[in-house]
Amino acid sequence: MKVVKQSGDIVHFDREKLRNSLQLSGATKEKIEDILGIIEREIYDGMPTRKIYKMAFQLLKKTSKVHAARYNLKAAVQALGPAGFFFEKFIALLFRNEGFATQTNLVLNGKCVSHEVDVVVKKEGVVSMVECKFHSSNEIKSDVKIPMYILSRFNDLKGKTHSVFSKDDTISKCWVITNNRFTSEAIQFGTCSNLKMVSWDFPAKECLKYKIEENGLYPVTCLTTLTQYEKEKLLIRDVLLASDLIGNSGLLLDIGINFNRIKNIMKEASELCDYVGNKCAIFNG
Repeated sequence: MKVVKQSGDIVHFDREKLRNSLQLSGATKEKIEDILGIIEREIYDGMPTRKIYKMAFQLLKKTSKVHAARYNLKAAVQALGPAGFFFEKFIALLFRNEGFATQTNLVLNGKCVSHEVDVVVKKEGVVSMVECKFHSSNEIKSDVKIPMYILSRFNDLKGKTHSVFSKDDTISKCWVITNNRFTSEAIQFGTCSNLKMVSWDFPAKECLKYKIEENGLYPVTCLTTLTQYEKEKLLIRDVLLASDLIGNSGLLLDIGINFNRIKNIMKEASELCDYVGNKCAIFNG
């Protein structure tokens, strides 16, 4: 059976790939087999992969909103767009959770020209610039031109003093973070140039997906009980994490959600946090 990816590429339907993605949601083996069986009965030649994903998501949602939310994690991060402004703020939150001081959306003067920098972080006296490459489609990869361009900006900024956290901060490290993937050539060049490269699934224990799930820092866009409009209203108010809602029902009242729905939303947010062993204890940025 052939299916069509978002890029337009036609590939064979991969049952094991779908099974693996469902396993990552935390669903039981029995539930996964049920979902696979239903999808295989419904699939047709030329079916878009986005329809297969949507079907799996809806089937998970019927039995467990938490499993559906975890299955929806990559799409939830993509929903921090479309321009990537909220993605940059989200990345700053991930760094703050690891003990970094952070600043976002700065303009810093280099040796030659000024540069807009997405995030600047500092820990143990070391100041780093963080460049975020946001993509709204799964199929887009950041190629070698991205780290090459960022390296040139880093070289122009490093060695100069900047007033960010103190009057004499000096940038000495550079991170490149994407919500999708890098090409192998991009990783090779970035690693060779001493850039810290982080993508959705690279490096294994430091990738974006791992950082989110290990620390329970699920974006509010994961929640299946919120509409897209409500998610956008929360993001505008700097409510980026599902855990921000726990104990703060007023945030939902402020955007016009009634009490009955608030109970369901709070239940989903709490269960999502409980799922990871309370790792997403309320995180106040």
